[in-house]
Amino acid sequence: MSTIDFISNDYSNDIAKKQLAAYQIPVKFDYPKPVDLIAQLLSTHYDKDALVMDFFSGSGTTAEAVFKLNEEDGGKRRFILIQYPEETGDGAYPTICSVAKERIRLAGEKRNAGKEKGFRVFQVDTTNMKDVYYGAEDYSQSMLAMLESNIKEDRTDLDLLFGCLLEWGLPLNLPYTSETMEGCTIHTYNDGDLIACFNENIPHSVIKAVAKRRPRRAVFRDSSFSDSPSKLNVSEIFKLLTPDTRVKVI
Repeated sequence: MSTIDFISNDYSNDIAKKQLAAYQIPVKFDYPKPVDLIAQLLSTHYDKDALVMDFFSGSGTTAEAVFKLNEEDGGKRRFILIQYPEETGDGAYPTICSVAKERIRLAGEKRNAGKEKGFRVFQVDTTNMKDVYYGAEDYSQSMLAMLESNIKEDRTDLDLLFGCLLEWGLPLNLPYTSETMEGCTIHTYNDGDLIACFNENIPHSVIKAVAKRRPRRAVFRDSSFSDSPSKLNVSEIFKLLTPDTRVKVI
């Protein structure tokens, strides 16, 4: 394909605006990229198993272009899109990122009929752990309640799970499942690369059930155990049932 071919109206901003409007997303972009243009560039410079990265992803055109090419040639291309959450002024889609999330979801349904495995959205944030920098002389009785847990109050199980994945250097795109066992939520990542439970006061029967699955890594939170003897007992359970499992308490 020559440079002159890109002058075609198929690659115009007007076409790109119509493609985005077709998803009934009201946010307007001044210079959106048309799907066919990005798909053409990807097919020219990337193979069918490529990992495509877009550091200025805007409305998510690159993701739809990847869906389009995979649908056409049976490729297994993946994508990583990065975008600063610039505000749009729209109540339903307050940031550019929220526009892209909706477009990727709808484009996946339209072009792949459920064949794609979906996508994950991550937001850059601070550590899950509280920032505590007090000296012994600075503590007071009124602070004890705040220090019962070293994890920030607004963090969810998935925040903790993916935080652990980052600490252990595990990929973030692998499958995971969540199940309930005796009132506790068990998260299993990539068929046992890591099993985590962040409930408080986890029964020993649940600890044993997790250990019997022989995960490569197991993670709990400090408040999962009622006291120090309970925490030591967990270590002994894993040493007995699966000595090669790396156990971490956060």
